[in-house]
Amino acid sequence: MFGGVGRAGRFGSWRFIHHADKPHRPPLAWPQNGAYCALPRRNCARCAMPHNNEPPVSLKIFGKQSRFLREQRGLTRRELASLIPYSESLIAMVERGERPPKPGYVDVVDEALDAGGVLRVLIPDVAEKHHPAWAEEYVKLQAKALALHSYSTHFLHGLLQTEEYAQAVFGCVRPSMEDDEIERSVRARLATQILLARKPACRMTFVLEEPVLLRKMGGQAVWEGQLRNLLKLSELHNLQLQVMPLARETHAGMDGPMTLLETPDHHTIGYVAGQQGSYFLTEPDDISIMSHRYGTIRSQALDAEASRALIQRLLTGEA
Repeated sequence: MFGGVGRAGRFGSWRFIHHADKPHRPPLAWPQNGAYCALPRRNCARCAMPHNNEPPVSLKIFGKQSRFLREQRGLTRRELASLIPYSESLIAMVERGERPPKPGYVDVVDEALDAGGVLRVLIPDVAEKHHPAWAEEYVKLQAKALALHSYSTHFLHGLLQTEEYAQAVFGCVRPSMEDDEIERSVRARLATQILLARKPACRMTFVLEEPVLLRKMGGQAVWEGQLRNLLKLSELHNLQLQVMPLARETHAGMDGPMTLLETPDHHTIGYVAGQQGSYFLTEPDDISIMSHRYGTIRSQALDAEASRALIQRLLTGEA
């Protein structure tokens, strides 16, 4: 995995993950430092996307249409900005197709330009997504998964997060997110939690590094609320929660966080999230290694009962 100490080989400033298919440079700069993505394109969560340096066609069409209507009305971008609650710079980026319009933007521009719904009809094609493009495929796969197994090292998996904890997580993102972006991201994250109560139930196991529990993300009150939520979730019949203790002297998780998903057709897919994106692993050899590694991590972690007891001690201040 990129940045790990496992199968990744390092050659000067280039990094590779050994794989049967020819390594390729992703359209976007990921990983950084001139790295190649060595996954087959069909398995790479970013490279499999239709990414290139050009804006999506739908955004370019919307931008040109809105610019045409603005100029037909004899308005400059600054004059349009004075009529709507959005900045001149945002109008420019949308008209160039460089970013999707924020929620509400299309409605107010359509009205300000007296477009009669010409712009509104394009909302399904241009509306800002709840998830980044490279995460959309994972969200879809997770929603249909028969089983999910996750190892977390820095913060809790989204399925375990309270609303307040999720707000704190997104609030820590750098570069900083706008308040409305944080709100949309939190809503999208909480929406995925329908999986917890889905019928038929998804079988789920989570292994958390102890520092994930110790980090008081969002402050004392948010932290305590999150711990209580973990105790509640650990009572679900289809969910098992384990903690990897700091005192552990041997550790199979040195390559970092990972997720294993079992699809409806009983195939297992590995998913690894990184700094600027993520990627899937589907080759049998890779899945075998990840499954073995995850099994070892679970065996090294505290069992479910001991993990619950640790969380309870943290809440009472006894740990």
